[in-house]
Amino acid sequence: MSILIQAPELMSSTERVVLLDVRWKLGGPPGHDDYLAGHLPGAVFVGLDTELAAHGEPQDGRHPLPSVESLQAAARRWGIREGDTVVAYDDNGNLAAARAWWLLRWAGFDDVRLLDGGLSAWVAAGGSLETHDVVPEPGDVSLDGGHAQTIDIDGAASYPGVLLDARAAERFAGETEPIDPKAGHIPGAISAPTTDNLDATGRFRPAEELRRRFEALGVRDGVDVAAYCGSGVTAAHEVAALAIAGFDAALYPGSWSQWSNHDDRPVDTGTAP
Repeated sequence: MSILIQAPELMSSTERVVLLDVRWKLGGPPGHDDYLAGHLPGAVFVGLDTELAAHGEPQDGRHPLPSVESLQAAARRWGIREGDTVVAYDDNGNLAAARAWWLLRWAGFDDVRLLDGGLSAWVAAGGSLETHDVVPEPGDVSLDGGHAQTIDIDGAASYPGVLLDARAAERFAGETEPIDPKAGHIPGAISAPTTDNLDATGRFRPAEELRRRFEALGVRDGVDVAAYCGSGVTAAHEVAALAIAGFDAALYPGSWSQWSNHDDRPVDTGTAP
């Protein structure tokens, strides 16, 4: 199943497409005001904090996976029906939209794609925007979990393959930490900032470039690979980039926000793995 869709392809599609606007940034504000300032025609706003994550103790991480039941209820609110094509996007290189992409695939819904380049690519291709809140007819999609690989905190501690840290390099090195209780990274992890998956226009780099990038980080066919970030959001983008490059990767949903809230978990700093 394709991961990306280009704006001209989306414009010319004759299939029923459900559009998800997943605008969100670390530290906020929530993206609903940006959505109302202009979104793809028919797109439904998706609240990442409220619909694409559960909430628990700090030891669970900032964005634990939602229950299948709550995700299904959200997907039905978005208007998703069996047999639909879903396209998610944001205005920041799909760093947030990839969370919706990954969650729907994890829940067994395969026909979901990312609009390559997001909102800016749509506008650059001549696409129009709307400014009202879209409330679709409820959908009937049925979801279940476990269709995408995950690892938990213990799996991250003893991961046998390549564990990629998708956060900014300075957070990996422990030079700064804007939100979580400790600075640094999981011992043995390799720095692989998510932003390096994108070109200057916010589109994913070609598959060949992404494959070379990940191979330089030690990823190989037949070698397990997993990704984490701050709270399991941009790590989904890393998983998408790995898939474009031809690698099937696992996600550590708890990510650094979970790891750094456990005092018994060791922390490394610096740039060396």
